[in-house]
Amino acid sequence: MKYVNNKVEDIKIAYIGGGSQGWAWGLMSDLSTADDISGDVYLYDINYDAAKANEIIGNKIKDVEGCKSVWNYKAVETIGEALDGANFVIISILPGTFDEMDSDVHAPEKYGIYQSVGDTYGPGGTIRAMRTIPMYEVIGEAIKEYCPKAWIINYTNPMTLCIKTLYRVFPEIKAFGCCHEVFGTQKLLAQALEDILGIEKPSREEIKVNVTGVNHFTWLTEAKYKDIDVMPVYAQFIEKYYENGFNDGRDDNWLNSFFYTGHKIKFDLFKRFGFIAAAGDRHLAEFCPPKWYLASPECATSWLFALTPVSFRKEKLAGRIEKSQRLVSGEEKFEFQETGEDGVKQIRALLGLEDLVTNVNIPNVGQIPNLPYGAVVETNAVFSDDSVVPVLAGNLPESIYPLISKVVGVQEMIDKGVAERNLDVIFNAFIQQVDIPIDQARTLFDEMVENTKEYLKDYSI
Repeated sequence: MKYVNNKVEDIKIAYIGGGSQGWAWGLMSDLSTADDISGDVYLYDINYDAAKANEIIGNKIKDVEGCKSVWNYKAVETIGEALDGANFVIISILPGTFDEMDSDVHAPEKYGIYQSVGDTYGPGGTIRAMRTIPMYEVIGEAIKEYCPKAWIINYTNPMTLCIKTLYRVFPEIKAFGCCHEVFGTQKLLAQALEDILGIEKPSREEIKVNVTGVNHFTWLTEAKYKDIDVMPVYAQFIEKYYENGFNDGRDDNWLNSFFYTGHKIKFDLFKRFGFIAAAGDRHLAEFCPPKWYLASPECATSWLFALTPVSFRKEKLAGRIEKSQRLVSGEEKFEFQETGEDGVKQIRALLGLEDLVTNVNIPNVGQIPNLPYGAVVETNAVFSDDSVVPVLAGNLPESIYPLISKVVGVQEMIDKGVAERNLDVIFNAFIQQVDIPIDQARTLFDEMVENTKEYLKDYSI
């Protein structure tokens, strides 16, 4: 890298999962609209053809109107080529295929277990972790060999266990996990300020929050806009919209999308516990006792959110593959679209171009004192020149401590079980996330493991 006139050039970014149809294009867009950084992006993917397509797409962007910086994209066949000498590593992979995810999400339904996402917690999250953690062990070892001083930005789920694995394999690694769920809640708080107090809707960055908890089960214990305490404003907002939900000002019915919600679970959790649950309702539901919000599809509907079938994800993937072909051929032109992610802002901050405070997932070194040290937690952190320092969030409040501490304990157990390839330890974590008899849970666990065994070849199955 070199610094020239307040710009940083010749940055090398390694993108693991660089054949992505979606995340990769978002990164390309964010990088190309940042005018003070430039360099090379090496794309590695087990699907080399997909990475090669993204190489072609990325290298056309310099000719698109609105491009502010030039990045050169190169697909490579080995992870070593991608990582060697990298300054930053971005990891965004699908651990397995949507066929395995189909089992993760839908196999438990025959036992009355419903999951709205199935990639972080619950039976689906557990089996996905069994596939993902061994992959991250390999990635962590490769980073240690080829670019030990690089900053690692992870987007893959289960986020907590991905980061936990990287630090277990390579304790000196400089890795953190990024998730936009808190951003969505900040936007909701901005809408509450506009709706209740008539304040022209602030940007989400203007809503200053204290973040605590774990990924996808994140909470805000404080929220302020300038000198205004947002907590009582949010309480009024909830009273106004609790029964019918809040649809973010859209005209369409939320039921027309698997991803929109009426925010009723957020509202309910605030009324119960007095703090702001800061993730999408589809995620929050899976961390709560199963009968609260996921007793049945009808129960989910009554709480104004939807279960996302894997068939829908498969259809969307097919559409993105077709779009990739059009972008490669030139039939469709690349358009810049801001992702709303902080990844490029984080890169700029780590290069010393600005300071940034944002939420990330990193091991607990005391930022949440009443959770285990070393467990991966989500809090704010200060990003500056080659530095990420977690912000002290304080102890988890007593009202939400039991919910979050159980999740942390289960995730720590899954990490231990997969690290040891010990199915009994993993099963003991599995049964703490389902509400069915143990013999049925064993049958379900064995079935789900069998359905994903192609990715579990180093287990004794």
